[in-house]
Amino acid sequence: MEPGAVSNKSNGNGIGKHHREYEFDIIAWFDNVSENAGFVQRETLRRILHQNYDVEYLKKWFGDIKIQEMDACALESLYTSLVPLASHADLDPYIQRIADGDTAPLLTKQPIATLSLSSGTTEGRQKYVPFTCHSSQTTLEIFRLAAAYRSRVYPIREGGRILELIYSSKQFKTKGGLTAGTATTHYYASEEFKIKQEKTKSFTCSPEEVISGGDYKQSTYCHLLLGLFFSDEVEFIASTFAYSVVQAFTAFEDFWKDICDDIREGKLNSRITLSKMRKAVLEIISPKPYLASQIERNCNKLQSLDWFGLIPKLWPNAKYVYSIMTGSMQLYLKKLRHYAADLPLVSADYGSTESWIGVNVDPFLDPENVTFAVIPTFSYFEFIPIYRRKDCCPTTDDFIEDEPVPLSQVKVGQEYEIVLTTFTGLYRYRLGDVVEVAGFHKGTPKLNFICRRKLILSINIDKNTEKDLQLVVEKGSQLLSKTGAELVDFTSHANVVSQPGHYIIYWEIKGEVEERVLQECCCHMDASFVDHGYVVSRRTNSIGPLELCIVKRGTFKKILDHFIGNGAALSQFKTPRCTRNQALLRILNDWAIKRFHSTAYSRK
Repeated sequence: MEPGAVSNKSNGNGIGKHHREYEFDIIAWFDNVSENAGFVQRETLRRILHQNYDVEYLKKWFGDIKIQEMDACALESLYTSLVPLASHADLDPYIQRIADGDTAPLLTKQPIATLSLSSGTTEGRQKYVPFTCHSSQTTLEIFRLAAAYRSRVYPIREGGRILELIYSSKQFKTKGGLTAGTATTHYYASEEFKIKQEKTKSFTCSPEEVISGGDYKQSTYCHLLLGLFFSDEVEFIASTFAYSVVQAFTAFEDFWKDICDDIREGKLNSRITLSKMRKAVLEIISPKPYLASQIERNCNKLQSLDWFGLIPKLWPNAKYVYSIMTGSMQLYLKKLRHYAADLPLVSADYGSTESWIGVNVDPFLDPENVTFAVIPTFSYFEFIPIYRRKDCCPTTDDFIEDEPVPLSQVKVGQEYEIVLTTFTGLYRYRLGDVVEVAGFHKGTPKLNFICRRKLILSINIDKNTEKDLQLVVEKGSQLLSKTGAELVDFTSHANVVSQPGHYIIYWEIKGEVEERVLQECCCHMDASFVDHGYVVSRRTNSIGPLELCIVKRGTFKKILDHFIGNGAALSQFKTPRCTRNQALLRILNDWAIKRFHSTAYSRK
């Protein structure tokens, strides 16, 4: 993976020869493994199994078979025939034993000293996932590879800075003494995070004390203060999720004057109470009265434009905004484009707590059209072909599935669920992500993320996924946009307490909207669900009228605070698009200000 050492003479743009040759080396490496993706995948599986063949979980399936003596093709066939597909629930007893201090080789021969926590916003609870040095190494590798592709389209200066809106959460010890925390927290604390800055020649504006401060509001203030202090050096703005960028600049609208005062006088506002964070920031900043006045003039103008074009105005040398912008993050693209104006939005790469999966090799594409080329050395990937159900049978699943196929046998246009076998001890693990194969990069598939497989809205014979809900909300919010108002965030709930059961969609809105418009939005969304089971159920009134519930401004910030207070990290936070969490439902219903019920089907 490591490119060879080369000289570091800079050209007139500040883009060094070292950087250009390094980009060529890493992209040439990826082209090579992609060209031979089928072979590389079999070798990846062979390496994983040779490292771990006699762990307790695999011995349960392999017994006394001597897999070390088998070639890669035979081993692949044996593995997929003997080892069953698994969910997290199947592996959780082993992971729990590791968390409790069992040092026997249960899932990996390599000792596991660290556990990652999933965000918990998809299924309502956080899950432990093994985290090893391989996890940090692959994170470093994908960041370097992605940076090389971005530099081809949007060259940046060596030694430039990144305004990185990134956040660690608190780590803690399990019963068995293992360190547990989010995957992003582990990575930001790792040596690989420091190496990444050196290798990509881009340096974050904020010190470690800001990233790991533990209070996301104070960290956000300091990120933006330091980003503006170094504003001429900032080459791009980045965060894990688009949500974090939007929430940071929304907060900036309220406290920009305080930041100007801090830059003018070289001080730090009293809202920053964490001593280590204060000390670290004060060691960096110094009085810059001219810069403060310039920012103040720009912000006064931006305020009159409702902050349109905030990013390029305040960071004139920024080349793009970089973040995960697919899936549930698509809602925030409209607001992000408002802040970015004509500045390109570049979608970050595709991964999960369990494994990195694919890299964005086409950073010039809009986030809505982005695909991710699978990296065949990171894990062993299988793909379960899935097909949307056409019937109306009561079921807990929206899909019919075929037998899994290896990466080399996927077909363009087909939807699949991803299955992972990882170096960190997950074997034929069903990830739950639905993807579509959009094409190929050399011999490795380029994936379009569709949705999480798990059904989020279902009452009777209806089956609606996150993607279905997203499309419905987009159609409803188009009516909202015509009034000049803005949908800030949304979630939903399948209410089965009252009969007949019905969907509730919760909206937080910025701006004034007439009640007749909101009633029309409600009816339009109800009529926009195309799932046959839903349509039939609505016509027969076995599912009641859709309810649109408008909540107060700040409701979704309160939901964020709830998750942060329960150990989630802002870097991994995603608003749950459907919830059964009673604490969240209490917040939503306590903060409700208006409710509307659809008449869409009563008019038919």
